[in-house]
Amino acid sequence: MQEKKLAIIATKGSLDWAYPPFILASTASALGYETEIFFTFYGLQLLKKQLALEVTPLGNPGMPMPMSMDKWFPVMLTALPGMQGMMTSMMKKKMASKGVASLEELRELCQEAEVRLIACQMTVDLFDMPTSEFIDGIEYAGAARFFEFAGESDICLYI
Repeated sequence: MQEKKLAIIATKGSLDWAYPPFILASTASALGYETEIFFTFYGLQLLKKQLALEVTPLGNPGMPMPMSMDKWFPVMLTALPGMQGMMTSMMKKKMASKGVASLEELRELCQEAEVRLIACQMTVDLFDMPTSEFIDGIEYAGAARFFEFAGESDICLYI
């Protein structure tokens, strides 16, 4: 039987969008899938050595908030100075209290599980991103290289 394949495209660079690609990829790998994540545009933030990701509550009305704030706290007020930092801190505390692994741990788990992490070369060039800021063990390639794998994958996710 041929090995199943999972292809993920990661395009977001915020804390709340960083978890799904790593959780799904590490789980798929544990289940025997050959897995690749293609990081492009803001998703490249997830490959940096120093992660400084924050939650983006603005424009995310589905985000559950403490004290039922999502029911009475106007979405526009999430744009107030300091709200993003507060929401990031609250989410990190909540995840730690529930035993959710850190992004660094999930990323390392993916690498140990031989998930291929691919940085979009075009985006790296477009934003003049120094490759020294990225973690070791990643590949640099263009969309055509990713499509070679994605075209044969059983599942392809866009996150």
